[in-house]
Amino acid sequence: MRVAFLGFGLIGGSIARALAAASRGPLADPSMVAWSPRGHGPRRAVSDGVLEQAANDPAGALDGADLVILAGPPLACLDLVHRLSSELRSVLSAATVVTDVASTKSAIMGRAHAEGLRFVGGHPMAGRETSGYEAADAALFRDRSWVVVPGSPDSDDEAAHLVESLAIACEARPVRLGAAEHDAAVAAISHLPLVLAAALVEAVSGPADGPERADWPLARSLAASGWRDMTRLAEGDPEMAAGILATNGGPIVERLRAVRAVIDSWLAATDSLADPDPEALQRRFAAARKRLLS
Repeated sequence: MRVAFLGFGLIGGSIARALAAASRGPLADPSMVAWSPRGHGPRRAVSDGVLEQAANDPAGALDGADLVILAGPPLACLDLVHRLSSELRSVLSAATVVTDVASTKSAIMGRAHAEGLRFVGGHPMAGRETSGYEAADAALFRDRSWVVVPGSPDSDDEAAHLVESLAIACEARPVRLGAAEHDAAVAAISHLPLVLAAALVEAVSGPADGPERADWPLARSLAASGWRDMTRLAEGDPEMAAGILATNGGPIVERLRAVRAVIDSWLAATDSLADPDPEALQRRFAAARKRLLS
């Protein structure tokens, strides 16, 4: 099995490390090659013995590939889908299966289907705020869900099974979903927290396009684990975050409106400082805690 990576950062590098350690299944002991725009990650992976080759261009990576993994941000994956169906089409075998690891699915799946690629969407539900091949970890996906989105209702099961085998080789749990179903779910549990983390930083430190608040240096010097945990996602890759909003805006907006309604109710509950209702506030915190722990 020859596996080609287009893009090679944290997720692509972690997949490659996991496959290099795999000992069973159709993806055990694969031949792996990668290309990335800068080439730093693939070259490091070759020197580490993880990859066989660092390609100079996408065509060099695709030559002879059985499985192609698009391992860039959502907008980069959209561009790569277009390139695979145009200037790079002649390099792909008709049997080649293409998948991706981007965190939004509808836009990418729609373009791949329109372009006629043998494409199965993928999204390993694991990540870190750090980026780049240097942060790659073969255990990153262990016992985590890996969403697999077949190309269309009449797409071949063989292609979907290969992507499920990829997830299993990385010790993840494959979960089949539709693209819209996936995007609505991750908008709630992944994309909304990303926006809220950035919004919290703006609210406390000052707007992105304006000066810092005068009290931000003091607040920052006092910040501890609560602030760190609430804002960790804002430390991630801005290109990745922007691509998520650009390709999954509708479901994210719906969730943001729901948060705005809840924030308004919290304002109403706490606005009257002269006559607070601690028991009612405690019930709300307890309800949130119960939902997380149940």
